[in-house]
Amino acid sequence: MIGGSPWTRRLLATTGVIGLVFLGVPILVVIPMSFSSAKALTFPPPSFSLRWYQAFFGDPRWMDAMWTSTLVALVASVAALLLGSLAAYGLRRGTFGGRDWAEGNFMAPLIVPTIIVAIALYLGLAKIGLLGSLAGLIVAHTLLNVPLVMMVMGVAIREFDPRIEQVAWSLGASWRYTVWKVMLPNLAPSVFAAWIFAFIGSFDEVIVTSFIAGKYDTVPKKMFNELILEVNPTITAVATLLIGLTVLALAAVTVILARAGKLKQTIV
Repeated sequence: MIGGSPWTRRLLATTGVIGLVFLGVPILVVIPMSFSSAKALTFPPPSFSLRWYQAFFGDPRWMDAMWTSTLVALVASVAALLLGSLAAYGLRRGTFGGRDWAEGNFMAPLIVPTIIVAIALYLGLAKIGLLGSLAGLIVAHTLLNVPLVMMVMGVAIREFDPRIEQVAWSLGASWRYTVWKVMLPNLAPSVFAAWIFAFIGSFDEVIVTSFIAGKYDTVPKKMFNELILEVNPTITAVATLLIGLTVLALAAVTVILARAGKLKQTIV
């Protein structure tokens, strides 16, 4: 592609810009509408108002959904970070047979359509008695986000020089001490990035949650249910808050990874 004709590069750039505009226009519409004083969804807004943010923060149902989403995302992201990091380490450092098959199995939730994963989790959690429970919701979100952690940590562990671990072992350090004192300080930026991706992935999940959450409402699930019943302008405020959370989280990941890259170049 680098050696392609100028027309090819221009066509590719134009296609990319059109795609970005197509994806960005809804955001540019939703955010102003969340500050509208109108009683219904109107664009452009007639005047500025925070009424829909007050409606969101003043509604105990939305606050319960926010608490549930935050709790599930925190626990599931930490669990996914632990399991995904251990799996990534085993796959990158291991030499056992069937390693490619095992890695493909771990990545299945990213490849298989979400509706199929939701049905599988519904049946599996029903058999072990966790369907409709908070614990079952956390388990499902953990399984969904383990592949995201594995992708980030797999790259980081592959780039980490194994000779550093071998030196620590040769000096008498245990595997646990080597991981805690040698690997984690060096992989901290990637660990934080993996956790952020897992947290956002859990917080924004709606399809699987709708299947297995039962009486528990998360923010995305409640947004989906509200849209089925009526078009409530409060949803625009919720959507704007979620957009802001995602942008801030990704910005934090970008800054930390950029600083880590500069530090690595300085050390080298």
